[in-house]
Amino acid sequence: MTRPRSIRFAAVRPLYLMAALCGLLILAPVSADAQMTRADSAAVLLETARDFEADGEYGTADALLYYITERFAGTPSATVASELLRGPTGDRVEPVSRVELPVFLTTYGLWLGIGIPWALGADDEEAYGAGLLIGGPLGLFSGLAYSRSRRLSAGQARAISWGGLYGSWQGWGWTQLFDIGVRDQCGSFGCYADESNTEELVAGTVVGGLLGIGAGALIAQNPVRSGVASGAQGGSIWGSIYGAMLAGIFDDDAEDSALATALIAGNAGLLAGGALAAKYDVGRDRIRLMNLGALVGGLGGLGIDLLIQPDDNETAIAIPLVTSIAGLVIAARNTRDRPAPATDGAGPAMGQGTALLGWEEGSLRIQAPMPVPTLLPMDDVNGRPTWRPGLRLELFRSLLR
Repeated sequence: MTRPRSIRFAAVRPLYLMAALCGLLILAPVSADAQMTRADSAAVLLETARDFEADGEYGTADALLYYITERFAGTPSATVASELLRGPTGDRVEPVSRVELPVFLTTYGLWLGIGIPWALGADDEEAYGAGLLIGGPLGLFSGLAYSRSRRLSAGQARAISWGGLYGSWQGWGWTQLFDIGVRDQCGSFGCYADESNTEELVAGTVVGGLLGIGAGALIAQNPVRSGVASGAQGGSIWGSIYGAMLAGIFDDDAEDSALATALIAGNAGLLAGGALAAKYDVGRDRIRLMNLGALVGGLGGLGIDLLIQPDDNETAIAIPLVTSIAGLVIAARNTRDRPAPATDGAGPAMGQGTALLGWEEGSLRIQAPMPVPTLLPMDDVNGRPTWRPGLRLELFRSLLR
């Protein structure tokens, strides 16, 4: 079947635009009389970025805006580009935000390719093979299409990806808690519960994940600061862990109560973490330090358990619970003067996405290099200096502070 011409053109439109731009940059001569100042060059690139943005090509537009802010700092166009890269919350749109969602949806699509046939009770290998062939590409193209259709901040991308992961956990947990799929088997010696409900558990996980992605996408329709998204993520994780530990202290013989408490406490932590991060303007870096404090505290409590060997399970659980909460509180107090950066979620300032290798303060970053436009000095036939546009590929970049 021949694909309609309009669809084919839409699919390759970005390539045509980039090819045209690169062709103009390489072929168009620049005479000495028309030498471009830095401000002029930035203005031309800014106008090009606006054209891409008007066509819905946010990925290409953002790449040009990043280049303007880094290479033409101090010009009026760089100021405008920096503002365009910030959403209403002040978060700077970063390249990783455009990558995170396609990566997550590709992985989740592969999981669906296995999970859906599993939930339907498929026994043949062909069903799982077809699921993998369909699920991965479908997730990839869905993530790319969604990322290209709008400009996502780090907080918005995290709302969708964490919504899928946390929703999967909730779907599995409630399915297990309500014994969905568990049937009574009766024989000559009486009745017993047949707990072979694996298919139902997988189905609950799939449904929960899809609902979580949908909820995250609805939340992402509005501005989401990266600190708020990280606060909700950390709150849901530690809420679930602390809930299960509390249930283990007060009722260590009931698995259902521990699971129910973990599910409910996780939801409470999700809401509380996001709300507190929004109220006190907590940044993503501070949330990470608080999570680290809770983790170190909990591991320290486990170390104490190994040293003193408590006689009862309640004490063995209570010690790491108390030390983990103490670590969380200490980290929160010691970082309370740490303000959320104006570009929360922007990441390092060094050429993101431009250089193959990057080095900043002892940290090595490896990423795909991106060709960037530049002006190359050349001499004309009369020996006068002129400038000709071209493309540059950066292999290494270092930022020392």
